[in-house]
Amino acid sequence: MIVCLCHRVSDRDIRRTVADGVHNFEVLQDETQVASACGSCHDCAREIFDEARRACAAAHGVTCASGARVIPIAQMAAA
Repeated sequence: MIVCLCHRVSDRDIRRTVADGVHNFEVLQDETQVASACGSCHDCAREIFDEARRACAAAHGVTCASGARVIPIAQMAAA
């Protein structure tokens, strides 16, 4: 199902991105552009994201940090 018409982001795209290690909604927005134009899909995108995070946590443990992309603060400040 297409969630974001503006950027053609599907529920599968959101779930795949979470499975690939994105566990922050703002990072999801940076990578997919979901809910970054008109914003009408924000609530739906957030629900799918939260559901995918819960599924990941259930499969991999409470923190679900396996393979998570983390950017150290020092690198962010240098960028």
